[in-house]
Amino acid sequence: MDRKKELKQQYKAAKIEAGIYQIKNIVNGKIFIASTRNLKTVNGRKFELEAGSSTHKELQMEWNEFGKDSFEFDVLEVLKKKETGFFDEKRELEKLEEKWLEKLQPYGENGYNKK
Repeated sequence: MDRKKELKQQYKAAKIEAGIYQIKNIVNGKIFIASTRNLKTVNGRKFELEAGSSTHKELQMEWNEFGKDSFEFDVLEVLKKKETGFFDEKRELEKLEEKWLEKLQPYGENGYNKK
């Protein structure tokens, strides 16, 4: 029972970070850029792809074609939260995602995102 309490405390103490991540096909260089309010959910995205249940059809198709070893998952940037005053996490995360989409242009032959 002590182990269960310890794990529960670790979970509660774990810092939840929002940010931008990419999934990169290392065979053809295509990338998918997305944001999340909890970067730990990136593992969930990987699980979806492995289960064949991703809603991103092109990404899922190439995952099936090239295999999981042909893809890398990387955190591009963690959202820095303001210490004081009002902070709209959702809005700031959207702006951060726009910055990365503009910078990397993951559309068409370059990626899996849609304009």
